[in-house]
Parts: sequence; C-alpha cells; structure tokens
Amino acid sequence: MSEKNGDLKRSLKARHLNMIALGGAIGTGIFLAMGDTIQQVGPGGAFLAYALIGVMVYFIMTSLGELATFIPISGSFGTYATKFIDPALGFALGWNYWYNWAVTIATEMVAGSLVMHFWFPNVKPVYWSMLFLGIIVLLNILSARAYGEAEFWFSLVKVVTVIIFLAVGVLTILGIFDGNFIGLKNFTADGGPFIGNGFSFFSVFLVAGFAFQGTELVGVAAGESDNPGKTIPKAINQVFWRILIFYLGTILVIGAIIPAAQAGVSTSVFTLVFEKAGLAAAAAVMNAVILTAVLSAGNSGMYASSRMLYSMAKEGMAPKVFGKVTKRGVPLNAIILTTIVASLCFLTGVFAQNTVYIWLVDASGLAGFIAWLGISLCHYRFRKAYVAQGYDVKKLKYRAKLFPIGPIIALTMCGLIVIFQGFGDSTWQTLVAAYIGIPLFLAFYIGYKIKYKTKILKLHEVDLAFSETNPDISAYKKDS
Repeated sequence: MSEKNGDLKRSLKARHLNMIALGGAIGTGIFLAMGDTIQQVGPGGAFLAYALIGVMVYFIMTSLGELATFIPISGSFGTYATKFIDPALGFALGWNYWYNWAVTIATEMVAGSLVMHFWFPNVKPVYWSMLFLGIIVLLNILSARAYGEAEFWFSLVKVVTVIIFLAVGVLTILGIFDGNFIGLKNFTADGGPFIGNGFSFFSVFLVAGFAFQGTELVGVAAGESDNPGKTIPKAINQVFWRILIFYLGTILVIGAIIPAAQAGVSTSVFTLVFEKAGLAAAAAVMNAVILTAVLSAGNSGMYASSRMLYSMAKEGMAPKVFGKVTKRGVPLNAIILTTIVASLCFLTGVFAQNTVYIWLVDASGLAGFIAWLGISLCHYRFRKAYVAQGYDVKKLKYRAKLFPIGPIIALTMCGLIVIFQGFGDSTWQTLVAAYIGIPLFLAFYIGYKIKYKTKILKLHEVDLAFSETNPDISAYKKDS
C-alpha cells in the first residue's frame, strides 16, 4: 500500500508488530477469564482446553502468515474472502470482525471497572468504563505510530508481569516463601483436576478462544508494516510459542496454588497467587498491571476494528465515509462508529459487572471463532487457486505448515466449538450471548448475496494480484 494522501501510513516497525501480536493475546483473557475456566472445568480441564485451542490457533496463524506475507493489506482476511471465495463472505467476515473487536473493547472496559473496584469499591463501575474508553479513543486518534508505541509499552509490561508471576508461582509451590510446600495437591481439590461436564468443556473452549484472540492482529497490521515480508513471518513464529508457554504455564501455577472453587472473575487469580505468596504489595501492583492489560487489549481492539471498517469502505462494502482518513492517516469516522458499539460496556450501569463481563466474553469469543473459520477457509482457497493457476509453492516467502491438514483441523475445531459452545447454558441471557454472532453473520452473508447475486469464485477466476503491494506475481510462476 502506497503512502499517498488519503491512505493509511506504513509506520509500524518490527518491534511494534511483535508486541502487537504478543500483547494482543495477553489481556483479561489470561488475567481475569482464566479464573472462570478453572472454576468451571478444573485445572486439568482448563489446561487441556487451552492446549487444544493453542494447536488450532497455531494452524490459523501460519495460514494467516502465508496470506499476509504474500498480500499485506489492512483488513486482511475480510478482503481475502472477497477476492478468493465470494464477495458475500468477505462482506460478512469483515462486519463480523469489526463487531468482534468492538464488543471486545466493551469487554475490556468492563474488566477495567472490575479492576478499579479493588481500590475504589464505592465508585460506580460505569464511570471507570467511560474514562478508559476515552483514553483508548484518544490514543487511536493520534496516529498509527502512537497506537504502536502505546501498545509496545503496554505489552512489555504485561509480558514482564507474566514472567514474574510464573517465577513467584513456582517458588510459592515449592514453599520457598513460607516453608509450606504446596506441591500438586490442589489439582485434585474440589473434585479436580477435571470437573463439570462436556458442555462445560465446550463453553471453556470459547473462553480459551477469547483469550487467544488478538494473535491474528499481525494480519490486520500488515498493511501498516514497513517490511511485511520479513516482520510478519518472524512475529508469527516467535509470538505463538511465547503465548502458548505463558498460558499453559499460568494454568499449571494457578491450579497448583488456588483450589478451583476459589477461582473466578471477581478477583484476578494473579492477585490471589501473589497474596498466597505473602506479597500483599505485589498483589496491589498486579491490579495496576491488569489495568494496563485492559487498556492494551482495548487499544488493540480499537485499532483492529477501525482498520477493518476502513478496509471494507475502500472495497465498497461499508459507507465511503468510513474510508476517509485524517492528515495523520487515521480513519477517524471508523473509530467513532466503533466507539458507539463499544459503549455496550455502559451496561454495567444496569447489570452486575461480573454478569456483563461474561456476556461480552461469550459474544466476542463466538465472533472471533467465526473470523478464524474465515482465515482457514481463505488460506485453503488461496493455496488451491495459487497452484491451479500455475504458481510454485516453493517460491512463497512464507509457507504454512502441514497444508492442507492444518486448515482442515482448524476449520473442524472452530466449527464444532461454534455449534456446541452454548449447550448447557442455564439462562436465556447467556444463551443469547453465546449464539448472537451466528444469526448476525448469516444475515450479513445472505443479505449481501441476495442483493448483489454473488457467486463462489472458481479457482481460475481468483485474482491473486489485486493489491498494490503485489501487482506483478509472474516471479512466482513455476519454472518451465
């Protein structure tokens, strides 16, 4: 993408891209929601759920890596679906992803009010949500570089904190602090390590998926990366393993120290672990770090959703007003609409904080899985079209691992989780939150298809050189 007037700017460096990918997936999903998963299915169930989701996300990330390295554009997989499969699918995926991150911002703002309750129990949570939403909007209005810098430092704080937490947790388990060797006895407490039923397990899959969401931001940010051919593969290869280690290591530490019945979302399990270690001051500091994570995830959410809306406007799939940018290269109108939807966080003025948080996690989590389904499908079709049109797979700058097995595994797992994750929900509110994303997605897809009479593209009809970043792909042809 060129840097002509009216376009986004390529102002994100390699360090920004690495931290965007790493920080995007280390948010309240690990600091708050993980407690809820352990409470529902025990530490063993949580470990298995996060491990399986981790495998699935790995295949999704490598699929996106191949796509984003070949054609680095903002909006990424929404546009890929339009060009490789069916414009109606691109339309539905684009709006779904915008909705996903707009709701995620609301989720993080509610999490922020939960954190502030630690210090200010008498202040209404809705006031904190309003304050934090205002900060995030301001950061994103400044410029992409301002977003990248803010996210770099936000993410660095989170990464360092998780490392310290893991070290303190291991020392606590071994009894280094107070001489009380904890060992692994809490893994079997309260009926553990596996508790709940199959429906509970599928529900936890959704929460685990919510926790991992953000890794795909590498693809969204590709259009504003200064050297996507090098930075995107590096970010994907490094970030995934760090995230997996952080999440699985954290579950093992929490499961060993905190019995499942004591976990939840009202107080971060990170804070509980520091208190168990006798580090009361560190527990207070932990709350401040969680607040940083909230701002970081909300910051990334605003960036991702506004760029997707901008990209759709450029493709004619959203009103043109959302494709306009400021002199700094910021899609201001897209940010404004996203902020309006993110105001769902103000539901805390009506309902209990914990209840609203879980509703929003479920709604955002499902939309995220639909987006991942789209990424896997786009990659499968891209590779098929690429080969069918006579291009050499060996000449790709980055190749996804285990094709076509990887995308097929990701598609299968995402599909099963989307279908079964809401089974067993006890109230109509939680059931609606769990499945609301499906009728919304289908409405976008079917409505666009009927209006414009689109069709699924044949492999030889797929345009692989549609982007300004890749106008001539003859070098990828097989040698005759």
